[in-house]
Amino acid sequence: MADLEAHIPGLRRFARALLRGDRTHADDLVQDTLERAISRWHQRRGNGDLRAWVYTILYNRFLSDRARRLRRQEWSSSLTAIREDDWPVVDGGQEQSLAYSDVMRSFSELPEDQRAVLMLVGVDEFAYEEAARILDIPIGTVMSRLSRARERLRECLDWDEGRAQPSPATSQRREGQRPNRQRLALSVVAGRRA
Repeated sequence: MADLEAHIPGLRRFARALLRGDRTHADDLVQDTLERAISRWHQRRGNGDLRAWVYTILYNRFLSDRARRLRRQEWSSSLTAIREDDWPVVDGGQEQSLAYSDVMRSFSELPEDQRAVLMLVGVDEFAYEEAARILDIPIGTVMSRLSRARERLRECLDWDEGRAQPSPATSQRREGQRPNRQRLALSVVAGRRA
């Protein structure tokens, strides 16, 4: 069970993406996911992928909670504005900060099914097969949703294929450094792994 702790940052990131940046509900969703994982630990396949298992629990909890809210008509589809504390810290890089803000705003406008696939494959680096298992959809659907999500982000950001440059995050990773959030977001849109 100690292995669960290593997956909390990724679960939070995925929950925030599903809930359009709503930190409070995202933290509640992660808490519910961890409680469910611990209470059902005995049902987990011993040789199964723990990471995929907890992401599946989180996604299923998200779907259940969303259906419940819709039945009660409590769900509000208004987008959450990106708050200043969500902005990256950059040294005089206003242009990068604005680009990151544009990417995050466009990301939050994607349909939930496309956001989920883009987060799993583009950010959390799940293989297509793993994302398909987590979301309980065919692998072809994962690929088409990912393609549509990236294309929609490119359109929203007025990017074309010729302008998408190799990700600076890739070169950072090669040097052993962790990519920052702006570069990671831009590499996800460009369809490259950081």
